[in-house]
Amino acid sequence: MRHFKHVIRAIGLIAPLALICAPASSAEDQLKLAIGQINNWENQAPTLGQDAGIFKKRNLVLENVGTAGAGETVQAVISGSADIGAGVGVAGVMRAFSKGAPVRILLPAFTGTGDLYWYAKADSPIKTLKDVKPEQSIAYSTNGSSSNNIVVAFVSELGAKGKPTATGGPAATLTQVMSGQIDVGWAAPPFGLKEIKEGKIRIVARGSDVPSLRGQTVRVLIVNSDALKTKRDAIMRFVAGYREAADWMYSDPKAVTMYAAKMKLDEDLIKQSIKDFQPKSTMQTDKMADLDGAVRDAVKLKFLDAPLSKEQLTELLQIPARK
Repeated sequence: MRHFKHVIRAIGLIAPLALICAPASSAEDQLKLAIGQINNWENQAPTLGQDAGIFKKRNLVLENVGTAGAGETVQAVISGSADIGAGVGVAGVMRAFSKGAPVRILLPAFTGTGDLYWYAKADSPIKTLKDVKPEQSIAYSTNGSSSNNIVVAFVSELGAKGKPTATGGPAATLTQVMSGQIDVGWAAPPFGLKEIKEGKIRIVARGSDVPSLRGQTVRVLIVNSDALKTKRDAIMRFVAGYREAADWMYSDPKAVTMYAAKMKLDEDLIKQSIKDFQPKSTMQTDKMADLDGAVRDAVKLKFLDAPLSKEQLTELLQIPARK
């Protein structure tokens, strides 16, 4: 009996110590995201999803940082300062991967190019791309971005004569257009819609004007290959959360209300912008649409010296099946 009491007393001492030493199983994992054009609707799944608690229920905290475009985003992922990059042009990712960069495609993010548009000041003589002269400039965000890809295609496919010029994000681009430094600016809604409505600028081209890019997945989420190995469980939870957030953005009116409040824009304007520029089908996250075309265009537009092999594409594409 005395021995039994000693055992009970020992267990009583050990149990609290075990509770103190045991790791907290509910601790949230943190992932760092670099997001090109972070305020665009199509890039809102990480930010709105976090605000709505979608990632929290998967024990994730996202550190979301905006960049000026794909060039900065890819560099952040390559260096490891970000685990995941969002809003990155497919051709730019292929170029980085072909040169040995530790990047992989984690998810398709946007299919088609109808969300991006190019504009000129209302008093400019430029009304279409055909009006652009060789000495005039056509803006894109950063090298390797989908806007870069489209502008190159404007020149190579549509015969535009302007000079492709990197201008950074939509806000910086608008400043340069309005001050006369840039002739044709670029943007993605809802940015610029207020200026269009007020008659300050007018659209002269849309990304969907390029036939070869209309059905392609043109922007993706990328992941650092080392992070994919060392943080795989957290990243797979992120994938599930991202997909849920993207679906929620189109199924719950609260998402548009939250976004409109964040952007300080009229909710009806946001709704119309999404309908016209970013229908739900554009944000599918399951497969790379027209992958062969994307590789072909990356070569044609000189992002790649040669097509990626089947083995290279298998290594590059790390898209998990939807559960």
